[in-house]
Amino acid sequence: MSTLPKVAWIGLGIMGSPMSENLVKAGYDVTGHTLEREKLDRLTAAGGTAAASVAEAVRGADVIVTMVPASPQVEAVAYGPDGILENARRGALLIDMSSITPQTSVGLAAAAKEKGIRVLDAPVSGGEAGAIEAVLSIMVGGDQADFDEAKPLFEALGKTIVRCGPHGSGQTVKAANQLIVAVNIQACAEAVVFLEKSGVDLAAALDVLGGGLAGSTVLARKKDNFLKRDFTPGFRIDLHHKDMGIVTDAARTVGAALPVGAVVAQLVTSLRAQGDGGLDHSALLRAVERLSGARV
Repeated sequence: MSTLPKVAWIGLGIMGSPMSENLVKAGYDVTGHTLEREKLDRLTAAGGTAAASVAEAVRGADVIVTMVPASPQVEAVAYGPDGILENARRGALLIDMSSITPQTSVGLAAAAKEKGIRVLDAPVSGGEAGAIEAVLSIMVGGDQADFDEAKPLFEALGKTIVRCGPHGSGQTVKAANQLIVAVNIQACAEAVVFLEKSGVDLAAALDVLGGGLAGSTVLARKKDNFLKRDFTPGFRIDLHHKDMGIVTDAARTVGAALPVGAVVAQLVTSLRAQGDGGLDHSALLRAVERLSGARV
């Protein structure tokens, strides 16, 4: 009989499916709910249990993990008569691993406290590959005791696991992460177009750049996307557009100027408006190509 906490997992998308499966592999009893039948079938094939509703999934769970696209979806699964707060047991730990606004996380923690439910905001970085390989970076906001309790579960999902402060801190750090990633991808995309138009061997150039100061996790992860023009979504432009909205709004609130970030946010918006929202965020290359009169 396992002594590990019983887990309810809400949201089985590009990130949620492999993450929940990694918990199953680690020995956790995982009951999942999502709207797509095929995703539920995938979880059961991996050894988890499918639930027909949020309420069914969370009843009796020790830990509830949510991994959904944005603040409205978090609020939809958390609140209301069929939501988490009305159906989870008192004392349960709710870990929201979605990327949402810090204000939403703070509000959720306050509402959950009234129901005797503890909350951590724990967004992640690393994309689909990081989720599959269980090497995500996990940035956490909430009480130290709750973080300590959740640490073994986090260790089944990621490698860099850090409590960043009180409720909302994890989301604030994730917003900064998304700012850095977007600017980095944009710089890489501009370099790719510059190199190709200059007649340089692109694969060789990216190899040597990756070994120097210009090297980054973004370049290492996205190099093949650039070389093959493969924009199969690991993290969609639509979601990065949402995240750039979060960081620009949060920065405005605290009085931080983001001059480069604001430009990249507009480029992400432009790419989305041109119908590329469902592509991987490495498709920022397409925007640079359009501006440069190059192939798309």
